[in-house]
Amino acid sequence: MLCLMLTALIWGFAFVAQVQGMDSMSPMFFNATRFTLGALSLVPILVWQRWRGRAKSSVAAAKGATTAAGIAGTDGVENGVIAAVDSGRPVSASPDTLEDASAHGAHGVPFWAAWLANPIAVSVLCGVVLFTASTLQQYGILYGKSAGRAGFLTALYIVMVPLLAFVFLRRRIGILVGVAVAFAVVGFYLLCVTDGFGSIGLADILLVFTAVLFAAHILIIDTMGAKVNAVVLSFGQFCTTAVLSWIGSLIEGSVDWAGAAHSWLPILYAGIGSVGIAYTLQAVGQQWVPPTRASLLMSLESFFSAVGGAIFLGEVMTPRGYLGCALIFFGTLLAQAPAKLPKFLRRNAS
Repeated sequence: MLCLMLTALIWGFAFVAQVQGMDSMSPMFFNATRFTLGALSLVPILVWQRWRGRAKSSVAAAKGATTAAGIAGTDGVENGVIAAVDSGRPVSASPDTLEDASAHGAHGVPFWAAWLANPIAVSVLCGVVLFTASTLQQYGILYGKSAGRAGFLTALYIVMVPLLAFVFLRRRIGILVGVAVAFAVVGFYLLCVTDGFGSIGLADILLVFTAVLFAAHILIIDTMGAKVNAVVLSFGQFCTTAVLSWIGSLIEGSVDWAGAAHSWLPILYAGIGSVGIAYTLQAVGQQWVPPTRASLLMSLESFFSAVGGAIFLGEVMTPRGYLGCALIFFGTLLAQAPAKLPKFLRRNAS
């Protein structure tokens, strides 16, 4: 829970960096640089984890060999391994056995299910969704130029998580989720519809689609990434997002190193802070916290985005806008309320 709360804090203030980065860079190039930086920031951790894993394997192998030799006595290593098997200790499978299991599937598991359990496949899938969501979000911030507004519209993913879980995963939702959606819709109306529905800008539409994609990202990590090493998952999705962003930047011709030098501080915060640290903390936190409760904690990013926008950008909303933000925030909290209610109240609300 602390990981997810820290994630919300970093993400909230990252909206300020994202607004500032748009002063001299394109959305695609900004994402290319920050996700590249985020991926590079994880390399030392990956190297350390790999070194630690090898050290533990060496120690375990040495202990296993000593134990097997003691059991086998003078009968040799082969008898020692057989004795280890008989005594219930694990023995590593041979490469041939692993290859056969991979080809035919273990215990009748379909090939596609095994493929989706592959860390690389899960990382790439998360990266594709993250690339699409972050690109739409960055264009929404470019057109909207408001950290607080972008934060609260993006926070709509909290309401959408249980809805998408119901549609695609058949998870039950309670009546409180419906009420939460109503509050969020009214809040969106007050925040964005200031002069008829024609006042809804392209930025607002992009940020709403961003919220849908971030909700899907949370559910993918919850359903497929739970058994994948959090750092490996983060590194894989960052690399995927960075590669796709670089391709997009080259296609649109928006590579601008002078602009990157001008916005080096926003890139540094958005790359190491928002990407390298926060997304990794999200992957770690979601391995222990259910998706609905996780999205509740991460919804605090909308509050921190408004605080950051007011402090660093001098943003001030109208009373109507603040009321809309308050209703959206209340809706996001209410959408997760069943996870906190006593069991008998949850049963009655469902």
